[in-house]
Amino acid sequence: MTTDLDQLRTDLLGSIDAAGGLDAVESLRVHALGKAGAITGLLKTLGGMSPEERQVQGPRIHGLREAVTEALAARKAVLEAGALNAKLASETLDMTLPVDGVPAGSVHPVSQVMDELAEIFADLGFAVATGPEIEDDWHNFTALNIPESHPARAMHDTFYFPEEEGAEHRMLLRTHTSPVQIRAMKAAGGNQPIRIIAPGRTYRSDSDATHTPMFHQVEGLVIDKGITLGHLKWTLETFLKAFFERDDIVLRLRPSYFPFTEPGAEVDVGYSIVNGKRVIGGSEGWMEVLGSGMVHSSVMEAGGYDPGEWQGFAFGCGIDRLAMLKYGMDDLRAFFDGDIRWLKHYGFSALDVPTLSGGVGA
Repeated sequence: MTTDLDQLRTDLLGSIDAAGGLDAVESLRVHALGKAGAITGLLKTLGGMSPEERQVQGPRIHGLREAVTEALAARKAVLEAGALNAKLASETLDMTLPVDGVPAGSVHPVSQVMDELAEIFADLGFAVATGPEIEDDWHNFTALNIPESHPARAMHDTFYFPEEEGAEHRMLLRTHTSPVQIRAMKAAGGNQPIRIIAPGRTYRSDSDATHTPMFHQVEGLVIDKGITLGHLKWTLETFLKAFFERDDIVLRLRPSYFPFTEPGAEVDVGYSIVNGKRVIGGSEGWMEVLGSGMVHSSVMEAGGYDPGEWQGFAFGCGIDRLAMLKYGMDDLRAFFDGDIRWLKHYGFSALDVPTLSGGVGA
């Protein structure tokens, strides 16, 4: 039997080494190790052997099985690697081929402006914060000092989800990015300075040339000790000068009411008339661009901060509106039409990465 085992080992290992494909390897595995395989049959004979014979033949048969198993695995790995290399070699792409026939894509103006905002505020030490677009009414309204009777909560302005029985808060599509401010304050634990901007999508039930049901906003929040309206005005002036890339930006702060600020201020930017069109810069006229103010004490408390120790300011504006003002677009609805002609005209090259040194705009 010793001679038979040696011959079987030689034959099997030779056949495995010569196997030309994965199907051949599988056939050899079944022939040797399958239910009716040669080695399986030898293992079954161990039960009829005497203890002395089993002590001698058992290790030899098990050794044969291990040797064949390892040889099969090694041959399979070699064949699979060869097949993969052959596939990769057949699927090469000639990068020297002309691409004149392939239309170039473009970066949407909203995405470009978001990158510009991030670049400008990063230089001022602001981080970018994000939050869920599906919010609860506590973060979206209550924590921001917006009472239940406030018209901003009305059904015709807000996209509410169906009420769920037993739910503590009603869910909705956020109407502004201000809930991110509450979440950032909660995450800070009420004892750390905060300096963030929160860009993102927001939703309101409104649609005309200057409003769409889904639009983009950016909000800023600064919380620290000793913060004043002077810090707010300087921040907004620095931001708008960098964004519009003009030094003759003039701001006017008008007292206004927002539930989440006290005091609150509308911010107007001066413009000039050039060839019959409004151009940001100068002071021939005034145009509202954003809302701002000092964070209301109730909002500070909702975020876990002691308003007697900490102060803060916040501001917010529409990203789509900023893009319209800077790049001369007339209709907000075109931002969401997906018209390839509009995108080709107003879109940006992927290589137009905003930088303060090279200019944030195109």
